[in-house]
Amino acid sequence: MAANFAHTNLLGEGSARMTSDSGHAEWLGQARSHLRDADPVLARLIDDRPDFDPRAWMAQLPPMDLFGALLFQVTGQQLSVPATRHTLARIEALFDGHLPSPAELLDVAPGQLREAGLSWRKIGTLRDLAERMSDGRLDPDTLSRLSDDELIAELTAIPGIGPWTVQGALILALGREDVVLPVRAAYQLDHLPAEQEVLAIAGKWRPYRSLATSYLFSAAFEPAEAPADRLLAEPRHER
Repeated sequence: MAANFAHTNLLGEGSARMTSDSGHAEWLGQARSHLRDADPVLARLIDDRPDFDPRAWMAQLPPMDLFGALLFQVTGQQLSVPATRHTLARIEALFDGHLPSPAELLDVAPGQLREAGLSWRKIGTLRDLAERMSDGRLDPDTLSRLSDDELIAELTAIPGIGPWTVQGALILALGREDVVLPVRAAYQLDHLPAEQEVLAIAGKWRPYRSLATSYLFSAAFEPAEAPADRLLAEPRHER
C-alpha cells in the first residue's frame, strides 16, 4: 500500500482533486475542522499532528501516472511497506530508474519481473493491464475523466485488481479527495474489516475521506509528529 492528495468535489462527480498550493491551507483547515467534528478518533489524530501535511510524503515516491500507481498498488498487495519499497526499487532498476510505461513493461521478459520480486500472479495482472492500455481497450485519458465508481468498475474487470487497489491509485495518480482505504489500527478492530464496514465508518468523513485515510495511515505507520511517508502500502489481499 502507499499514497497522495490535492481540490474539491464528492465521490462520483469525476476527477476531484485536492487544492493547489494557493488554496491548500484554506482547504486543509476546512477539512480538518470537518473531520475533527465528525469523528473523535480523527480529532485525536489531528490534534496529535498539528503540522501534518498529507502531500509531503509524495516527494519520497517516484512520479506516477495511472499505470504507475496501479503497478505500485499491485506490487504492495500482501507486502509490508519495506518489502514494497524494496521490490519497487528493483523494478525501477530494470527501467533506468523509473517506473515503466505499459509498453516498457511488456518489452521485458516476465522472468525479469519475477527476479525483481513480483509474484507470477502479480506479473500476470500487470501484463494484462499493460496490454489493455497499449492496445486501446483502456485509455488513460478517458479513464481519468470517469467518476470514482466508474473507474473502479472498469479496472476491477482485470483479475488481480480489486476495489482497494483502484482506490489507492485514485489517490496516488488522480488526487481524488474523497477516497477511503481499509485501515483498522486507529479503531482497534480485531479483524480486517470488509468493504461495507469500512464505508460505514467512513461515511461521516465525506467529502474528505482521502485526508482522513491519510491521517489513519500516518497513525498506523508513524509516531505523532513524524512525516506520513508510507501511506497506501498496507498489506492487503484482493481476489
